[in-house]
Amino acid sequence: MACILHIETSTNVCSVAVSQDGQCIFDQQERGERGAGAERLGSMVDEALSFTDSHAIPFDAVSVSCGPGSYTGLRIGVSMAKGICMGRGLKLIGVPTLEVMCVPLLLAERIAEEDALLCPMIDARRMEVYAALYDRALKVVRPVGADVVGADTYKEWLDERPVYFFGNGAKKCMEAISHPNAHYIDGVEPLAKWMQPLAERRWLQEQFEDVAYFVPFYLKDFVAIKAKPLI
Repeated sequence: MACILHIETSTNVCSVAVSQDGQCIFDQQERGERGAGAERLGSMVDEALSFTDSHAIPFDAVSVSCGPGSYTGLRIGVSMAKGICMGRGLKLIGVPTLEVMCVPLLLAERIAEEDALLCPMIDARRMEVYAALYDRALKVVRPVGADVVGADTYKEWLDERPVYFFGNGAKKCMEAISHPNAHYIDGVEPLAKWMQPLAERRWLQEQFEDVAYFVPFYLKDFVAIKAKPLI
């Protein structure tokens, strides 16, 4: 199994972790204002690299949370991950932030219903959130979108089965959605240590990113437009 450095900077919690053989062997977190925690990223990464070097553990890849989330945080995190990959000749793995948020709930078996949907949310502005819908196997039911939260925003799914809302954007749903199938879970944050199973699955499937051209979530549409031929 690979040894992977994980970097997560999409919210006000900046975190770095190292996993080897399916286990987390290093974990650090730093809280700050939105995106500000990433200012400590360099020293946290240095500590992770020193830890593995002192134990003679060679890295195989770097995984980075690629959004959605804080513009500043994502930019810093992705830049750091790409720099390490280029400097050490490592593979780069991109992990969607909303998938990362689902991991602690699935590992702790906090979702009881087999047909339930998971709806992780990142706070945007006003009544907007970035959200997606997944089943319990993390299969995408509805891809990431910028949603304006209202009473009927997720009605088509809520009418069919339970939906669990969580993340720092879920408070907006609590105020607007009172459907009997709507459930809310507090305290769920995207952390580097939760990236381990997602990154290792991508490693085994050889789902690697192009280090030179990889960009976080907020730039993907821009890059696609710029790359489109003008005819």
